Amino acid sequence: MKASGYDRLARCYRMLELLAFGRALERARFRYFDHLRDRKRILLLGDGDGRALALVCKLAPTARIESLDISAGMIARAARRLSEADHPRVTWRHEDALAAEYPENTYDAVVTLFFFDCFSTNRVKILIDRLRPALAAGAVWLEADFALPPRGWMRLRARLWLAVMYAFFRWQTGLAVRELPPVNALLEASGLRRLAAAEWQGGFIRSAVFAQPGLSLNK
Repeated sequence: MKASGYDRLARCYRMLELLAFGRALERARFRYFDHLRDRKRILLLGDGDGRALALVCKLAPTARIESLDISAGMIARAARRLSEADHPRVTWRHEDALAAEYPENTYDAVVTLFFFDCFSTNRVKILIDRLRPALAAGAVWLEADFALPPRGWMRLRARLWLAVMYAFFRWQTGLAVRELPPVNALLEASGLRRLAAAEWQGGFIRSAVFAQPGLSLNK
């Protein structure tokens, strides 16, 4: 996977998204963001152009936030979305998520939005296993991504869209992945508990919030 490809896409990424899916991806991204209110240490992985980061800054005004992305172009675009007052509490990490270090018992929220679809199932499992010890007590994990609907026309439609999207990103970024990993199942297998979930476009777009066992849904 070539970071330079994502750098090229940084300027037009939102427009491509709107043309393909309208506002559906934004609804999925932000469906459970109320769970980030007043969190103190938040990790965003692959936030891209910074729309999620900008909202996190508003919902958690005292949080220390780490935004990790492999693309310098995406990081630069995200940085321009922030107010001058918010910059000091954001740590920019221009790193590969699989090679990065995550301090133990640190984050009370992790956010992965349309991020894991760039990884194979095995690499998603490796990354989740590395991140689990970094979660503090009571931490939440917000996840949104594409998924295959269980049957019918919507499943066929999803397969066609995924073939087009993976071909496009393979052309632009050298992405080797060709199918979606079972992210929700892997998060639950790691010991996290799914508190709530929502879906759009017949189940093609999904959003969920997970938590350490024992945390209740109160938002």
